[in-house]
Amino acid sequence: MSLFSLKNKTALVTGAASGIGAALGELFAYAGATVWIADRDEANGRAVAERIGGKFLLLDVASEADCARAAQTVGALDVLANVAGIGYVGTLLNTTAADLDRLHTVNVRGVFNCCKAFVPAMLERKSGSVINMASIAGVVAVRERLAYTTTKFAVVGMTKALALDHSHTGVRFNCICPGRVETPFVLARLKEYPDPQAAYLDMASTQLNGRMAKPEEVAAAALYLASDESAMVTGSALMVDGGWSAGK
Repeated sequence: MSLFSLKNKTALVTGAASGIGAALGELFAYAGATVWIADRDEANGRAVAERIGGKFLLLDVASEADCARAAQTVGALDVLANVAGIGYVGTLLNTTAADLDRLHTVNVRGVFNCCKAFVPAMLERKSGSVINMASIAGVVAVRERLAYTTTKFAVVGMTKALALDHSHTGVRFNCICPGRVETPFVLARLKEYPDPQAAYLDMASTQLNGRMAKPEEVAAAALYLASDESAMVTGSALMVDGGWSAGK
């Protein structure tokens, strides 16, 4: 028997049209799962689904009604990976209430909406793994990321509360806290600097190993949490941060 197999399991990954979400979808499919690629980006989402032999679902996690319809379409899940999220660079002085609300709607309400839609069927079956994508910014504050840090602390707290409330149900709730990751968003931002390589090294310097993570490395942590090998793991915030949080 191979370790970390997802054979005969069904998984749904939100925010899976690119970056970390796409890496999760690809690895879950490789591990044998039937994978739903869920995203607002239909073109790229369908491309990912086609590449991995999965299914595409057009989904806006910020919409409670959309998530409820998705649960009706997909049916019972073994694995729910809430990866969809957005960021914002700013301190209190240049963050508006609208900015905070926008991030909260996607990063926090999006996780809540998907859990509200899909978790009841997991509880009924007494089985399932929910993986929420938090961040290093959900464990330690990050400079000039007021709104983002606020929402990711909320994701970590929500994950722990879900695990506590449903501790004897057979459904597990965990989150992953990556440091900086080489996503398309980050790589595009680096190109805006006069010296992209210097900017990369500066951004990576917070991580003890001196580099950013690859999306595939975050996906590997998710595969562990999705698999039966992590049956004793619930309510955890798994750090994939290159040691960023070690001295905090």
